[in-house]
Amino acid sequence: MDARHRDVLIALIREYIDTAEPVGSRALARRHFPGLSPATLRNVMADLEEEGYLAQPHASAGRVPTDKAYRLYVDSFPKPSASPRVADARARGSGIDSYMERTSSHLSAVTKMTGLLLAPPLKRTTIARVELIPLEEHRALAVLVTDSGWVTARPLTLEPPQAPEEVRKLGRELTRRFGGRTVTEIIEMETTPADPLDALHTRARGITEQIVAMLRGRTLYVSGAINMLDHPEFWDIETTRGLLRTFEQKERLADLMATLAEDEGMRVTIGEENPFAEMRECTLITSTYLYRDQVLGILGVVGPRRLPYPEVISVVAETARQVTDALIRVRQDLYLPS
Repeated sequence: MDARHRDVLIALIREYIDTAEPVGSRALARRHFPGLSPATLRNVMADLEEEGYLAQPHASAGRVPTDKAYRLYVDSFPKPSASPRVADARARGSGIDSYMERTSSHLSAVTKMTGLLLAPPLKRTTIARVELIPLEEHRALAVLVTDSGWVTARPLTLEPPQAPEEVRKLGRELTRRFGGRTVTEIIEMETTPADPLDALHTRARGITEQIVAMLRGRTLYVSGAINMLDHPEFWDIETTRGLLRTFEQKERLADLMATLAEDEGMRVTIGEENPFAEMRECTLITSTYLYRDQVLGILGVVGPRRLPYPEVISVVAETARQVTDALIRVRQDLYLPS
């Protein structure tokens, strides 16, 4: 693509992002290229349409960018660079769960779109230690420590009831069995054990089933779904109904976010690149956040394909940095999955 075609395409994308209306050659000539005639611009736009960068909704209408155009536009940006830390992103005090929910709401409020945040643990997490702490009334606190030092805790029911020393002993045995293994490996081990009659598996089955449920647990925060109605692309009731239904199916959406989290850093998923048909009119901008240099979760924004990419990418990148910084300061807190 030569410089003129590229400049025209970028200008058309920006015009469409601002107006949500198909862009004609006269508008481009008036606002962006006073030195070029509408006829010249029409020829350039026809070339871009032939190459798959533009589409014409109606014969008499202007052009709109395609997913291919948005991809070229996004790929032309430099990667977000580190910026000064924004004021006091603190997780301590109000609890991790509340902090994560506020972060999702922050993404939604700043971008006027839908904010998403997937809380840990994720499948690649490696377990370093399991502790079972006896509680009253035939209960125990299961404490899972990852190799990065992140702590997850949840009370379990002991069925059948067991003596405190036996509970602690089971914790030590589970550490020997699970230590150094990823969450995925542990779930597979306990779901389809190599030896169903294994003494530890048989004796601790009730506890391990609750631990596996704990490891599977993920909390997906979705904020500002109603914001999608502010964008013309979602004024069609059927399109909007399908998208909102996807937001309600949190397990399915969490699977998508977990898949995106397998690649560390920023990711922009545009239109047809989305695996869900209901999200083909959307762009999903995500970034992983870290704990002790390991990916712990992922956050992001869902909006129309026609969105201000540089600004939204900057907001998502900065928010991920803030969450990473905040988690460093709460290393002694417990994360309690809901």
